[in-house]
Amino acid sequence: MTHRATGVGSMPGDSFVEAMKTVLGELADLPFLVELPERGPHAAMIGRTAAMITDIGIDLQPAGWRLTDASGLDHQRAASLLAQDLDVLEELVQDAAVGRLKVQATGPWTMAASMERPRGDRVLGDHGARRDLAQALAEGLRVHVQEIRRRVAGADVVVQLDEPALPAVLAALIPTASGLGRHRSVTQQEAATAIEWVASAVIGPDAGAEVALHCCAADLPLGVLRETSVDALSFDLSAVPSSRYDELAEWIDSGRALWPGVVPTVEPPDGPPNERPDESPTATELTERLISWWADLGYTDVESIPNTTVTPACGLAGASPRWARSALDAARDIARNLSVQAGKIEP
Repeated sequence: MTHRATGVGSMPGDSFVEAMKTVLGELADLPFLVELPERGPHAAMIGRTAAMITDIGIDLQPAGWRLTDASGLDHQRAASLLAQDLDVLEELVQDAAVGRLKVQATGPWTMAASMERPRGDRVLGDHGARRDLAQALAEGLRVHVQEIRRRVAGADVVVQLDEPALPAVLAALIPTASGLGRHRSVTQQEAATAIEWVASAVIGPDAGAEVALHCCAADLPLGVLRETSVDALSFDLSAVPSSRYDELAEWIDSGRALWPGVVPTVEPPDGPPNERPDESPTATELTERLISWWADLGYTDVESIPNTTVTPACGLAGASPRWARSALDAARDIARNLSVQAGKIEP
């Protein structure tokens, strides 16, 4: 079995060069294209993904990103910022042997729940608008992956779709613009269809990527994901109740992978010695926790634990730069500990 480590996507600060150097230095097996929300809405989750879309008009309004008849200056600025980051990435990896590289994009349902229609309210409330957005996202992401492969020659690309809002979409919990109502839920089949449009676009021969989906909610949308070709599920290990363990075991039995987020995203706050909360767990303690969790799923021997990609529980945008580096270090050490205990590598 192969155990690796990566990050969820976001990092603290506003220097892409420094953040990318940190990731390339700490996560040689699976580095990721960093997202830096501190640079503003053009670089945050929705704006970053909007930058990949060219088939429909998008602009930034006071209420957030909105579909428009033609792309506005803010959409163009987001696309320009993404292109600049890819230029930097290409330069940084010239002397590095990057075998795999992960890129992130917001999934179709979180995009639909976050963006507005031209006349207001969420795209989620218009069947045709959310279909058009999902299909434009699929094409934009396909082109983005092709561009990554061109710039990082020989790298296997992994695409992570971020869907933090998907459980709320399925449960009809997304509020309308007035705040007095909720958007209707979508069926599991419709949700799966939109995700599959995006996944199949990047899995296909033109892009050839592996696809993971990240959701940090407790109510993991496994019923939807089983109807797609998504390869792996990334999640916050501490948020998932034991009642979902059988479903996660079935996910593994179907030949797919789990990416447990086991490293805390922020460090404990400072305080008087006698009043401080528990110190942050060590990589050894987190390894033991992860091995115990796998045992609960039925993998009682370390040697039998399936391929595992270890991550922080969620993005690191809210962490200090020091803790962000420590979290990536810990994820890497946990993956190595699993490999050592399984006898796959020398200690």
